[in-house]
Amino acid sequence: MPKVPLPTLVAHCDTILRTAAIGDYDGAANGLQVENSGAVTRLAATVDASLATVKMAVAAKADLLLVHHGLFWSKSHPWTGRRHELLRLLVENNLAVYSSHLPLDAHPRLGNNAQLAAALGFKNLKPFFASHGQPIGWQIRCKISRAELAKKLECVTGARPRLIPGGKEMCGRIGIVTGGAGGDLASAAAEGVDTFITGEGPHWTYALAEELGVNVLYGGHYATETFGVKALAAELAKKFKLPWEFLDHPTGL
Repeated sequence: MPKVPLPTLVAHCDTILRTAAIGDYDGAANGLQVENSGAVTRLAATVDASLATVKMAVAAKADLLLVHHGLFWSKSHPWTGRRHELLRLLVENNLAVYSSHLPLDAHPRLGNNAQLAAALGFKNLKPFFASHGQPIGWQIRCKISRAELAKKLECVTGARPRLIPGGKEMCGRIGIVTGGAGGDLASAAAEGVDTFITGEGPHWTYALAEELGVNVLYGGHYATETFGVKALAAELAKKFKLPWEFLDHPTGL
């Protein structure tokens, strides 16, 4: 069985994802969040680092877990109760955790947004939607009805999207930002898109979409962000000849 040094994998991820160069929320802690004894033989990928997904990774006999939403977003202590159980499982099972949030959203090939656009069959992508100093999404000029677009989105994510029919039935300029970008609908509309695909958004965005004349498709935060970790794991598996699997733990949100 191939055995790859953990620092080699981490350095490769940091390089291709431009981890140090991509801005993010203060608590994101992109990169290696938990180390193991120093070697990797099996990869697992999942959207959210949690007690449930760590248990799944242990059952899969992985020694490196790739995640989009990491363990740390704010002050994370004390490590008691379920948090202690999570820490104990990581240490006792030699499981490292690598997290990539906005660097994985923004990547032009492996990123959530690029991968979702590709899954939808879109080409000729243009940068879209600045966040923390860089564009992280993509926009496309494409004639498609919003009903057909909703069907395609459901097909590629496996989740039925919530459609806000605020604009015209025929879409012409579509913006994609996976995750929770609904609260920035006004900023997306200001860039000229008539249809905005993202994961989730607040209640008040329904009325705002109508006022702005923009269609919005909420595909689910989880459902729109399974793509990046899968692509990253597949990239590492191919380069380093390691087995990998995706750990599906949908939130329905």
